[in-house]
Amino acid sequence: MALAVQSLLVRLAGPITITGIGLAMRFFYGYSFHGLHEIRRRFKAELKANSGPVLIVANHLTFVDSPILTWGLAPTWWYVFHSTKMPWNTPERSNFAANPFTRVVVYLFKCLPITRGGDRKAVTLVLDKLAHLLRRGHPVLMFPEGRRSRTARIDRTHAAHGVGRLVKAVPGTRVLCVYLRGDHQDEYSLLPAKGETFHLATSWLEPATEKKGLRGSVDITGQILTRLEEMEEAYFDGRQ
Repeated sequence: MALAVQSLLVRLAGPITITGIGLAMRFFYGYSFHGLHEIRRRFKAELKANSGPVLIVANHLTFVDSPILTWGLAPTWWYVFHSTKMPWNTPERSNFAANPFTRVVVYLFKCLPITRGGDRKAVTLVLDKLAHLLRRGHPVLMFPEGRRSRTARIDRTHAAHGVGRLVKAVPGTRVLCVYLRGDHQDEYSLLPAKGETFHLATSWLEPATEKKGLRGSVDITGQILTRLEEMEEAYFDGRQ
């Protein structure tokens, strides 16, 4: 019931909240993407052709990777009319839900805050909610590195194996790996520079494992991170 209420409020507030953040990124921050039309065309075509659960995973360099990535995959007006297709995500509670105002903001942007390394029962509850959403056809967005990379490259040091747990918990989940990076992003930061132009590459993956329990989750997370590393290498090879 709580998720249904949140979904309803997100949809009702969408014309203001979703449109507002899109306008802010485009005109206040001046963000843009290379090949934006083709990125969005492929994403919508894949969603239309495959109705199963979709888990979006991405590298992590800034505090606002989630809205930038979401905006890159589809225009904000499209999410206003197809609010169920806007991904749910799991920001760090201490960063984005520390006071009543930010809690309301993240609530209206389909967030389920989580405390990294926090109480296991609380983390499991959030993962159970995400699994429920995946089964109902709602895309979910997560960052398998677990935090912003301090090396400005894919960093497995603090890998969050929740992505592997979700894939195991929801059979048939397809994973959309996304590599997002601004042309001038040479290190991790709070925000990308104003006027930044982003490279956004996608690759679909259907990870599988015969391992059980935590070992299976770790295996699947490792497969996802390997794909993201391959995408990162392709990005830097293309810059040479």
